[in-house]
Amino acid sequence: MALIVQKYGGTSMGSIDRIKNVAKRVKRWHDNGHQVIVVVSAMSGETNRLIDLARQISSQPDPREYDQMVSTGEQVSISLLAMAIKELGIGARSFTGRQVAIKTDSAHTKARIESIDDKNIREQLDAGNIVIVAGFQGIDEEGNATTLGRGGSDTTGVAIAAALGADECQIYTDVDGVYTTDPRVTSKAKKLEKITFEEMLEMASLGSKILQIRSVEFAGKYGVPLRVLSSFDENNDGSFDQDFQDNVGTLITIDEGDNMEQAIISGITFNRDEAKIVVRGVPDHPGIASAILSPIGRANIEIDMIVQNLSTNGTTDFTFTVNRTDMDKTMKVLENEVKDEIGAKEILANNEVVKVSLVGVGMRSHAGVASLMFQTLAENNINIQMISTSEIKVSVLIQEQHLEKAVKSLHTAFGLDREDGDSTIAGL
Repeated sequence: MALIVQKYGGTSMGSIDRIKNVAKRVKRWHDNGHQVIVVVSAMSGETNRLIDLARQISSQPDPREYDQMVSTGEQVSISLLAMAIKELGIGARSFTGRQVAIKTDSAHTKARIESIDDKNIREQLDAGNIVIVAGFQGIDEEGNATTLGRGGSDTTGVAIAAALGADECQIYTDVDGVYTTDPRVTSKAKKLEKITFEEMLEMASLGSKILQIRSVEFAGKYGVPLRVLSSFDENNDGSFDQDFQDNVGTLITIDEGDNMEQAIISGITFNRDEAKIVVRGVPDHPGIASAILSPIGRANIEIDMIVQNLSTNGTTDFTFTVNRTDMDKTMKVLENEVKDEIGAKEILANNEVVKVSLVGVGMRSHAGVASLMFQTLAENNINIQMISTSEIKVSVLIQEQHLEKAVKSLHTAFGLDREDGDSTIAGL
């Protein structure tokens, strides 16, 4: 018997039929003798509907009241799923974040989990019931409802798995695992059987939307085995035998495997939400980077890639990237607070850029990754505008129009193409 935490997102809970399918899947696991905790998101579109209502009232809704409202979406889905499971003849009990209780800090709309009281959950599991928990929400020390930010249900699932020492946390989604790249960009993408937390963390931060980055951090910190698999796949799962563990979904693990067998790179990610800002004709003296970036930091704008050119005649160009949605805000800060202060010649912005990244722990033991990447892009007449590296990733900024060509050519160059036909993704 294993203790399994399963998380189902809004798509999996998107209709009554899909909720009934989730109930059948959860029942299979229960019938195989496992204890099951299910963490669910609000039904697809519901959170956006609630947010829209709030925005019709106020452009900047009060954070406490905002959390109080959006947390109701999950309350509906946990109740419906509990009803669906009971209709199949299995005991079930639903809990809100407050009822568990999932205790958080008071940072409304982006709260962090501080502790989880497992008493109520264990009582229900011991009674032979399936437990359904509302994802994305908790309660602060003053008893206020809090939410964990978009994608926070993943974090709830991992945190509960860590608190109860679960054998595995399974994230059910609309794809059947983590792929070498987005199959919608290249049909030659293949599913990975295994990936390290470190690689998954890089991929999540670089544009992969499969898992929320905080959930990966949490899982890595507490050593929770994490599996990504499809809620649309009707295979006869539930046994948790070796065949299931070896073949279903993608396992995210601490184990890096044998260096001899380690692929050079595990995947290629990309992020379309990039904008490039160039501050031209900046005086080249100590403290100039701080003078440019500090006001942007104070405006709560995150900066990604940074390049400073060599000095010419005492001036230089300073280039960096921000999220595309922050471009106008960044330009405003630079025009109002920075340009005249530092004597910059002009400020330019470009939102038609994308970041393409290679990720893999195999880079540690293989030389020449960057050079092969640059050579491949050059052969395809793709100009590199900026470069950023870490121990296990190489990122480049290129024109958006070249994205598909870049991903496909790099995927082939690094030997990631599948040998048998094209990728087919459940739910797409």
